Amino acid sequence: MPIEIRRFGVGHRRSEGPPGTEGVSGQPIHNDARGALTELAFARGARIEPHANPNTTWLVVIEGGGWVGVGDERTRVAAGEAVLWPADVPHAAWTEHSEMRAIVVELAGPDDSALRGVLEGRATVTETALPDPVERGIGGLVGGGHQTRHDPEAGEPA
Repeated sequence: MPIEIRRFGVGHRRSEGPPGTEGVSGQPIHNDARGALTELAFARGARIEPHANPNTTWLVVIEGGGWVGVGDERTRVAAGEAVLWPADVPHAAWTEHSEMRAIVVELAGPDDSALRGVLEGRATVTETALPDPVERGIGGLVGGGHQTRHDPEAGEPA
């Protein structure tokens, strides 16, 4: 199966946003029944008017900064920050004197983790080992790939 690549950024964006949106362009990256992933670019003085939708959404600021509103609250946001837009709560975003780029992650429906008993995910490391030095060839590894070694005394991968 070939690697799937989706293009976004300069040259791939189009006008994006609900009615009343000005100075915002974007490019959908992924969209299916589970949710959507979209890149947005806000020009100086851009805005997405307050609106609500039935989905839990994250606005992940990756460059620049601006302002967001959620319900009655307003605050500045900058690159490296993510803002939760809860389902069915009016939210907005805008810039004044700067530009802002963000990735919008829209999850299908409201947050139902409490109902489904979903636990916070945790990354795990798969233990792999390089071949023994004898198996190494000049300029690289011979035999390629990773190996998982098993320690029978420990009862789990070493």
